[in-house]
Amino acid sequence: MIRFVGAGPGDKELITVKGARVLAEADCVIYAGSLVNPVLLEYAKEGCQIHNSAQMTLEEVVAVMQANEADGLDTVRLHTGDPSLYGAIKEQIDILDEQGIAFEVIPGVSSFSGAAAALNTEYTPAGVSQTLILTRMEGRTPVPEKEGIVGLARAQASMAIFLSSGMLEELSARLIEGGYPPETAAAIVYKVSWPDEKLIRTTVGELASAGAEHSIAKTALILIGDFLGDRYERSRLYHPEFSHGFRKGTVDNA
Repeated sequence: MIRFVGAGPGDKELITVKGARVLAEADCVIYAGSLVNPVLLEYAKEGCQIHNSAQMTLEEVVAVMQANEADGLDTVRLHTGDPSLYGAIKEQIDILDEQGIAFEVIPGVSSFSGAAAALNTEYTPAGVSQTLILTRMEGRTPVPEKEGIVGLARAQASMAIFLSSGMLEELSARLIEGGYPPETAAAIVYKVSWPDEKLIRTTVGELASAGAEHSIAKTALILIGDFLGDRYERSRLYHPEFSHGFRKGTVDNA
């Protein structure tokens, strides 16, 4: 069995209970060494094979999986955050599926969730935003034209931008071109939940200078939007006047 496991954003305790259990049971762990906090490997049992996929190609990763299956070994493919976000798992599981090799995907805590927790905020406060856009800038890997930052910025929704901390000047310019005022609140969250975590509050217009001041060039998530401010409306769900299926409010709002 091959199990794709979300390692969480970095903190050893932010892996799921199931993820930690299968990691402890694995005979082999292939982990994304460029992003996964190596302290997660402390869950692995004595004698477990450890492979760092940062130094491997897709073909080499799959070859290890195939060899382990032939030997009757359990393999954990350990991805940072949640495997469904920028984890490149589709290309791996398609090969396994073609070869009849059993696999399972175990979700994890994404860095965008960890970032909101570290900043003591939420992405969807009432009256501010009810939409969160998860995206990235194009770099060596392109993005579909219709998903460019300028177009997405026009929605004026909350945004969590991955894999873009080395392009902050261009990111800032595109966000402003898309309609965000330069004074819009922003945050640079570096290695959230790691011991060397940095939380940098800034604005869209000052993203590049803030990143340069704190020597941010990679491993950071960029958050954009008014949810980072102090303005919001009280939730109707917990308002004493509001009725729903579990509680009768003081005002009839059927």
